[in-house]
Amino acid sequence: MIVFRAPGDVPAGFGPSVVAIGKFDGVHSGHRAVIDRARVDAAAAGARVVAVTFDRNPLALLRPEICPDSLVGVTQKLHLLAEAGVDATLMLTFDRALADLDARAFVEHVLVGALGVQIVLVGADFRFGRGGAGDAALLRDMGREFGFEVDVIDDVRAIDAGRRVSSTWVRELLTAGDVAGAARLLGRPHAVRGEVVHGLKRGRELGFPTANLAADLEGFVPAEGVYAGWLVDAGAPGDGAAEPRSSVRYPAAISVGTNPTFDDVAVRQVEAYVLDETELDLYGHVVEVEFVERIRGMVAFEGIGPLIEQMTDDVIRVRRQLT
Repeated sequence: MIVFRAPGDVPAGFGPSVVAIGKFDGVHSGHRAVIDRARVDAAAAGARVVAVTFDRNPLALLRPEICPDSLVGVTQKLHLLAEAGVDATLMLTFDRALADLDARAFVEHVLVGALGVQIVLVGADFRFGRGGAGDAALLRDMGREFGFEVDVIDDVRAIDAGRRVSSTWVRELLTAGDVAGAARLLGRPHAVRGEVVHGLKRGRELGFPTANLAADLEGFVPAEGVYAGWLVDAGAPGDGAAEPRSSVRYPAAISVGTNPTFDDVAVRQVEAYVLDETELDLYGHVVEVEFVERIRGMVAFEGIGPLIEQMTDDVIRVRRQLT
């Protein structure tokens, strides 16, 4: 997938294109419904599929006090859009200049001028331009003027709950530790991504060496607890390793929390014990940790003996869950 960081990066004559616009936070089932429709339209028109999105939630600039934590980081979002079948992504920096761009200028310079758009696909709640003044109706009016079509894609709703699939709903499930429920909305396990760093080495002392992810990891960290999941090793930066989802994949018992038994970790951390691996050296590697099922909540134990006993049982339960 080609990645552009600004309209000026798009080469002349790049189009024609079918463009899907959105925050695409999590690239969940609702987002992929828009992208799937774009792929069909692009195949019929002989055009490229382009996602136009942002490097952050616009609320991070406009209303930071109510901006939610993102489900995925920029790198994760690009990987997921590529996997969804997007040919190119225009990753716009959402700064004050972009926020102040009026709706007409956005259409004329970004969609028409840079991308040579033929069809634009948006969700029902789509807004664009300075102050969110533009909506799907205005976009259709501009489409008639500039010669492109606009398709508004209906929401994807859960059959049982009748609720619209959204990043907000996924975030709620992850906050409750329901990673299996979140996976149903996402269409894949939720994951965080980061570099493996040195920790306190306590897991190694207890017989369960863990890969500790750096605090500046990408992705929404779910509720504290122990999870069954996978560690996907992308290798060390610059070593030529493949991207995470085509790299080495290990079953793992994952811990999220502050180590309450020892009470010596100031902030929540994500660490993963790769099953049956005690000599695996992942320091400096970039990994993705995928959450499949929550095994239990995080509790403090009275001493090392009960903790080791519980960790042994955790591994048994994780193994059972993943096989």
